[in-house]
Amino acid sequence: MKLLSLAARMLAILAGLLLTLITLVTCVSLLGRNTTGWTLNGDFELTGVAAGAAIAMFLPLCQLRRANIAVDFFTARASTQTQAALDRLGAALLGGVMLLLAWRTAIGGLSAWRSRSGTMMLGFPEWIVYAAIVPPLLLTAGIALAQATQRRSDQDNMTDVS
Repeated sequence: MKLLSLAARMLAILAGLLLTLITLVTCVSLLGRNTTGWTLNGDFELTGVAAGAAIAMFLPLCQLRRANIAVDFFTARASTQTQAALDRLGAALLGGVMLLLAWRTAIGGLSAWRSRSGTMMLGFPEWIVYAAIVPPLLLTAGIALAQATQRRSDQDNMTDVS
């Protein structure tokens, strides 16, 4: 689990750097557009590409910390064992969904690579975005499936990623 934790943190740092970079690019483009009339063509495309990849890169850390939204209205009064079993079931289901998303995203990326599709303004290859999204989805699935197989006391230790 330590390796998964390290990978999740590294991806989150990379996502933060990516969002910082795209924010700076957007600021430069806006300043240029509003002062000198110069603008970076396709800045909105770069923003969309970077944001999509960054969102996927934040998912593993979110799952590792169990920071997903949990609606516990019906289970708030359930026993600790019942809540733990439901948490494990939810983690297993999420792991399965992430594997499905990774598989379909990989197929979409291969399709984009074969067709050489790119963004409208810059022609940025779309397969690169797909390729950037698949590993975080797989890592999220791995973390969720590991959490699904852990006992409650082990789960409490897994959320300590500080």
